[in-house]
Amino acid sequence: MASLKLKKRDYGVEPDKKKLAIAGIRHQLLLLLRRRHRLFPLVSAVSGCLLLLLFSFSFVSPPPLIHRTQIRRNNKVAFEPNSDPTSPFRVPENGGRSDRHLWSSKLSNLYYGCSNATDSFQALDKRSQTDRYILIATSGGLNQQRTGIIDAVVAAYILNATLVIPKLDQKSYWKDSSNFEEIFDVDWFISHLSKDVKIIKELPKEVESRLASLQSMRVPRKCTPSCYLQRVLPILKKKHVVQLSKFDYRLSNKLDTELQKLRCRVNYHAVRYTDSINKMGKLLVDRMRKKAKYFVALHLRFEPDMLAFSGCYYGGGQKEILELGAMRRRWKTLHAANPDKVRRGGRCPLTPEEIGLMLRGLGFGRDVHLYVASGEVYGGEDTLAPLRALFPNLHTKETLTSKKELAPFAQFSSRMAALDFIVCDESDAFVTNNNGNMARILAGRRRYLGHKVTIRPNAKKLYKIFTNRHNMTWDDFSSKVQKYQTGFMGEPDEMKPGEGEFHENPTSCICRTSEAKRLNEKAKHLKEDEHDSSLEYSDIGNVPIASRNDLDQSEVDEEIFSY
Repeated sequence: MASLKLKKRDYGVEPDKKKLAIAGIRHQLLLLLRRRHRLFPLVSAVSGCLLLLLFSFSFVSPPPLIHRTQIRRNNKVAFEPNSDPTSPFRVPENGGRSDRHLWSSKLSNLYYGCSNATDSFQALDKRSQTDRYILIATSGGLNQQRTGIIDAVVAAYILNATLVIPKLDQKSYWKDSSNFEEIFDVDWFISHLSKDVKIIKELPKEVESRLASLQSMRVPRKCTPSCYLQRVLPILKKKHVVQLSKFDYRLSNKLDTELQKLRCRVNYHAVRYTDSINKMGKLLVDRMRKKAKYFVALHLRFEPDMLAFSGCYYGGGQKEILELGAMRRRWKTLHAANPDKVRRGGRCPLTPEEIGLMLRGLGFGRDVHLYVASGEVYGGEDTLAPLRALFPNLHTKETLTSKKELAPFAQFSSRMAALDFIVCDESDAFVTNNNGNMARILAGRRRYLGHKVTIRPNAKKLYKIFTNRHNMTWDDFSSKVQKYQTGFMGEPDEMKPGEGEFHENPTSCICRTSEAKRLNEKAKHLKEDEHDSSLEYSDIGNVPIASRNDLDQSEVDEEIFSY
């Protein structure tokens, strides 16, 4: 009896009705299968006709306009900034209102670069000469190697050693076979620093024989002067020659003022490109100047490996997830990323469209000429289409020159990067979508050379308005862009002394004029009354110092961010 009750509870029918129910179900299934068999040829014929009709229609109909929420793959898709008729968001022909001068800083004439050694700096002729030699192997792309070259000179000074011209990285991701003298003016480099550090092109023959039994060593990241004296000097005294490998960011960011000034003398005066690179770079700048009195240069990092390393998602669907995911697995130390969290934290490189909208929001009009310095852009022309729609006058080194003119540089990534560096350095306004090595070095250089307009996207704040822009008017969007970018435009004193990398913020090498000092004293008395007490303001004017929470100060990969 118990077993009967169990079966009733399982099937919901009496045991003697179970067989009838099963038979009825079987009968209905047989009827359904017979009808399906008769209908199948008809359904197949109709489906085939519909597919043929749709296929033919795709050739004669225009491609659909897609609202730009993802990277598009169809080369025929055109981008229209105002394609959503239901949205109040309308990008105007001009750049909208702007409360600041677009092409210069009002306060830049109050500051100047100052990197000359003071009387307290011990020049080379006053230091004891020894038979100590340092060999340096740099790492990464061109601009990361540049930081290694700069710090190598300072390390040689700390150790009172002779520096052999650094060996450039020829084996990393960039695969560039160029040596030092093919990119930099080696004779100028040696002569300009002759009062600071002795530099030679090659080891003496009698010392070179010791290299066979010599192992290279690697100092820790951010190694202080005392770290070099403890770790390297004993070996140098014993062996008389030391090889330092993977030399990138191997010197402390915080040094005494005289050593920081030496860094600046190397970076802004001694490291100079070869005549051939400078000549081609000047040609590119001249051709941009013929097109417009002022121009903007954009350093766009949107290569596939860059995006894979960032852990961000750009709306490309399963194809993007699989492609970038496979690349990301190359870095064994990277954890699984949370794309939404990374973007909210302001650590995702801005898309070309977002950069274009930011520039238009700041007041740059559609007629502005834009030079784009970039490598391979993920998604190709489709990804660039929104930027091109916002700024039709878009140029690259490839569009400004012939293949013949560019041929001597085209097969060498570092030489091509050097050309981009020159144009970006000479631009009236420089903007970047990332915080990599080139962006940081150029930001510091432009500060040192007169605080030229240098736009660093406040990605953490901009993320919110990019996401919600279709729910606001253009005036609201533009107003918020200008508000959030205050403190990120290359104005003096935007960053606190010692904040960020020294190459980006070389405060030890920037001096104030007497007028600046007078205004500084005046500003101290007016600051509390005239400005919002919730912001910390710079000494001059009403430029708030950027908060550390708005800046991405995280360590970045040495190869991917080194261009």
